[in-house]
Amino acid sequence: MADATPASVSRPLTINPDGRLAGRIALITGASRGIGRAVARHFAAEGAHLILTARTQGALEELDDEIRAAGGQSTLSPADLTDYDTIDRMGAAIFERFKRLDILVGNAGILGTLGPLAHADPREWDEVFAVNVTVNWRLIRSFEPLLKMSDAGRAIFVTSTTGHRPRAFFSAYAASKAALDMMVLTWADELKNTDVRINLLNPGGTRTAMRSKAFPGEDPETIKTPERITKYFVDLADAACTRNGGIVDVPALLAAEEKGAK
Repeated sequence: MADATPASVSRPLTINPDGRLAGRIALITGASRGIGRAVARHFAAEGAHLILTARTQGALEELDDEIRAAGGQSTLSPADLTDYDTIDRMGAAIFERFKRLDILVGNAGILGTLGPLAHADPREWDEVFAVNVTVNWRLIRSFEPLLKMSDAGRAIFVTSTTGHRPRAFFSAYAASKAALDMMVLTWADELKNTDVRINLLNPGGTRTAMRSKAFPGEDPETIKTPERITKYFVDLADAACTRNGGIVDVPALLAAEEKGAK
């Protein structure tokens, strides 16, 4: 369910107990690899207490060991989130222990098989929508009350350019991301008069296993690493963030930064 990062080397983790996310409770899905793992490390560095979920328990345990060795805090919840009742049980456990959730990062996703839309396998179509859309709806359903219990609830969902810019053969993945976008933006509009802020983030081309599967002939060394984009997640997770109902387009932000640096 989570992306894997091919052969990327992370810098040693250093925890700032007074960081921008100090004391905040953050749940990250698809946290064992790729973008999810990089976001988890950055959130930990900023002082957050992490609740990490993914299907790959071994990779989660490795991340947990790294965070704890650096002095950070994390709670593991290995799960297949398409067992939707698991999400409800997770919500109940978080309420019992923390009485709130400050940050939700909906990162887990799958690509499916690329090919002509009319040739898509119905079972695989359903699987892509289950992971990319329904899991996130169930997260919203279970965790909205907990986010409202926070003084500054923040929710971030990972989207894709293909959700709003048609690309041949991306069929189920593109359709699922378009559905995710509208679902999340609708939720953001519903909660606009609360303290919860809800946004989408489009990372653009990033060095993950999903990217390698989608573009097998591409040189991964030419693609930015997940660590390059995590600061944008921190910005949206920060209690000071006022943005709501937006799509943060990382490629556009990086292009503007590079232009400004020249």
